[in-house]
Amino acid sequence: MKSIGLVEVKNVSKGVVVTDEMLKSAGVTLISSGSVCPGKFVTIVGGELSAIHAAVDKAVLVAEDALIDKFVIGNLGDNVYEAVCGTAEVKEKRALGIVETFTAASAIEAADAAVKSGDIQLIEVRVARGMAGKCFVSMTGDVADVKAGVEAGARIAANQGVLINTEVIANPHPELWEAVL
Repeated sequence: MKSIGLVEVKNVSKGVVVTDEMLKSAGVTLISSGSVCPGKFVTIVGGELSAIHAAVDKAVLVAEDALIDKFVIGNLGDNVYEAVCGTAEVKEKRALGIVETFTAASAIEAADAAVKSGDIQLIEVRVARGMAGKCFVSMTGDVADVKAGVEAGARIAANQGVLINTEVIANPHPELWEAVL
C-alpha cells in the first residue's frame, strides 16, 4: 500500500459514522478501524490517492468538532505500512530510536518522515492501544541514520504540537530488544 489516509476522532460512536462515510464516499480499502485509548477512534484507508483524498475530506465534514487529526500520504515510505500493521521484520538490530507522540496521525507521519530521511528500518508504529492515547515509532539502523530518522520524525510531531519525547540508544542491551519491543 503506497497511499494511505487516516482520520482520528474523539469518540467511538462518531468514529463508526466517519468510517462508514469514508467507505461510501470513494473506492478506498479499509486497512484498520477501531477504538484506541482513551476512547478515541482511528480509521486508516488505502487505495488510489484521489479516492483517499475524497474519503478523508468527507470524514472531516462528518467528524465536525470530534476531529483530532488526519492525513493523506501519497507516497508512503518503505516498510511504514508493515510497521503500522505490526508485520515489520527486523533482520538486524542496531541502534534504537523512538519518537513518542500524542496522536496516531502524527506517529505515522513521523514514521514516514523517518524512513525517508536515511537508511533506517522501522520496527513498529504503535498506535494508542493500551497507552492512554499515546503513540510511538521505533526504528533501528546505524546511529547516524537513526538520529536523522528520529530528528525528522520529531520535527513533524513538534510542528503539530504533539511531540512527547525522543530517544536514541546507540548500542541497546540485547535483553532490551526482547523486553521492550
